[in-house]
Amino acid sequence: MRGESMVMRSRQGATPGATGRGRRALAAAAATAVGAAALLVAQPAAAAAVSADPWVGEVPNNPVSDVYRFTTTSAAVTAASGVASPLVAVQGNFGPGKAWTTYNMGASGPNVSATFGPLEPGFYYYQYLARPALDQDAVAFRNPAAPQEVTSKPTYSTLFVPGPGAEWLEDAEGGGALEAFTYGQAPKSGGEALVWTPPGYDEDRAEPYPVLYLLQDADQGPREWAELGRLEQVLDNLALDGDIEPMVVVAADANVFDRVSRVTKDLLRDTAREYNIATDGEERAIAGIGRGGTLAVESLVENPRDFSHVGIFSGGFDGAIRDSKVRKINESTEVLRLYTGNVTDPGYDDTVALAEKLTAAGVEFQSDGSDPETGGTWDTWQKNLHDFAQRVFQDVDDEGPSEGHLPLVRHALPDAGSTPTPWIDENGVVTFEVGPEYADANNVMVWGNFGPAGSWPRTPMVRQADGSWRLSLAFEGGSYYYKIVADGVDSKDAGNPTRVTSEPTWSTFVVEGDTLRGRYTAEVPAEAQGELSVMSYTSTAAGQQRSAYVWTPPGYDAARAEAYPVLYLQHGGGQTWTDWVEVGHIDRILDNHLQDGTIVPMVVVMANGNGVDFPTEITTRIAPTAEAAFNISTESDGKALAGLSMGSGQTLSTLWAYPGEFGWIGAMSAFGAPPASADVQAINEGTNLLRVYSGDIQDFTYGATLSLVAAMESRGVEHEFAPIIPGPHSWDVWQKAAIDFLPRLFVEAPPA
Repeated sequence: MRGESMVMRSRQGATPGATGRGRRALAAAAATAVGAAALLVAQPAAAAAVSADPWVGEVPNNPVSDVYRFTTTSAAVTAASGVASPLVAVQGNFGPGKAWTTYNMGASGPNVSATFGPLEPGFYYYQYLARPALDQDAVAFRNPAAPQEVTSKPTYSTLFVPGPGAEWLEDAEGGGALEAFTYGQAPKSGGEALVWTPPGYDEDRAEPYPVLYLLQDADQGPREWAELGRLEQVLDNLALDGDIEPMVVVAADANVFDRVSRVTKDLLRDTAREYNIATDGEERAIAGIGRGGTLAVESLVENPRDFSHVGIFSGGFDGAIRDSKVRKINESTEVLRLYTGNVTDPGYDDTVALAEKLTAAGVEFQSDGSDPETGGTWDTWQKNLHDFAQRVFQDVDDEGPSEGHLPLVRHALPDAGSTPTPWIDENGVVTFEVGPEYADANNVMVWGNFGPAGSWPRTPMVRQADGSWRLSLAFEGGSYYYKIVADGVDSKDAGNPTRVTSEPTWSTFVVEGDTLRGRYTAEVPAEAQGELSVMSYTSTAAGQQRSAYVWTPPGYDAARAEAYPVLYLQHGGGQTWTDWVEVGHIDRILDNHLQDGTIVPMVVVMANGNGVDFPTEITTRIAPTAEAAFNISTESDGKALAGLSMGSGQTLSTLWAYPGEFGWIGAMSAFGAPPASADVQAINEGTNLLRVYSGDIQDFTYGATLSLVAAMESRGVEHEFAPIIPGPHSWDVWQKAAIDFLPRLFVEAPPA
């Protein structure tokens, strides 16, 4: 990390040839180990986290790297925020597509904390919130023991997670220099800029350096280019790798410019006096975000020869492009390139409109398309800068969009209240809407398993003019569940017809995609789908009539000579027999596995395990009823039993009590231990597979699972302990466990 101070100087006070150039760390970084996001991959031990915020650290002794814990005390929050008895949260770009989202910090004694991850390598920024009550406004603050890292947003702190894909954002030794520079006559035309000079910058070089000017958006400060945009790191890495032409880059304060003429009158003049930079348009470039992008277009339209390279980041232009200017623009502009995030970017529509306007006018331009991963955030603009800097002042063969980017097309949402919600487009952008019944709410959020590894942040919705609220997020493939939280009160999305029996305020949806859960929770063609039916049985619980879901494979034959193997699959505490279907989408997981030929055709029975002596219930009520109703095996080798959390305890207690009754055993988020009376020899001889799964330390049964495994090892119970699945006590973990477990059933040679 760089520790020198940024040199603050003005044009009036500077002495040519003695500029005292220096650098400082404009954003704190957390040096952490790289975490793998793949399912069931052994993880290295976590390294100690380094952060400018003492309240933040990587979770120690966790088998999964890059899981972070934000921890402080209620007293410290009160001292920092002024809020007594506070409800505390951490809010940052931790949501889908780096969306701004909130994690509540739970209380444990005097401490409050939130734990989530693994965070993908990259740059994060966040703040803390304290509120006296759920229906009252929050006070934003930062840890007072942490330095102020973002000049324009003093409550922000930052966190950098190094690793694959983020190398271009890391600090680089031997890079250029970054310093502050004042220009113009304050307050009307003066401002502060950050100036980056390349490695080996020579102020006496005979050939002046080309120069790139950067302008920020209206609600930003110029230092955000460095403090949130990682300008220094991006340019240093590009320069050291030889990917950019040696140039000077000036990030100026666009807020002091009412028109682009201020740029050319003050900024260009003063920087040319102070730095060895070109003064002709062929060696000058300009780019901007939002309003800064509008100023860049304005410069192109009004004075085409001022800049030869123009980049528009999430920006538009409402003015006219006169026919008389088009030829001059095309002749003098080497590169005019448009960038935008996905459709959640507030500048997306403006960028599309600008592309249409340029096309209609006959102005030649390049489109980087729409970045499907991120919206109107610094994560997007970091990538924009990285791409654009490589295209200025040098020849580039490929003028097309970045790999994976989508074409710029108009994006229209349905009229409010006209369709069921949420709306999911073909690119995985999900839009939630609630109606004007929430018009008087102070804040409305969507809670769901939208965070890293299926954690549960709250993401604020945006109030619309008609009193309704909307939120659009870009999701990876997978199945999701959510609820609406208005001023702290949970409610169901009335526009979503899905239901979760055990959680009446939840709704669900599925986004198809190339992730593991996206792949296995996608709907297969109708002819490849198994059938779900409901089986009734008499429970040992006071003779109650209970229900179970039964999934039978496509082409199930009740008269087949060979009985089908059967899996009895149990839910967890607080859940019931419907959850594996309504939330876990096990029917789709089975459909996809069977379609791929990766599982044996089987029958799956999901019964109600609440409030019963389960070993007795399964052996005397559930299994006998299923065996009478379906063509399923009664032999140990043809029967499997598995469950999650409470269901894992029920599964294992059945194994200890009735060894050899079920030949295949799966325990997810498991706990318990073999009792002293357990017949270990019978368990080992009668069990083809006993496989245990767990989330990482975020899973509250993680410690109990380790104790279970240790107890089985001590007693000599043969078992497999699957590699830890990153994530909390959640359906994301259990779905991944089920996806791994199913192909191992009823086969002699299970998959590796």
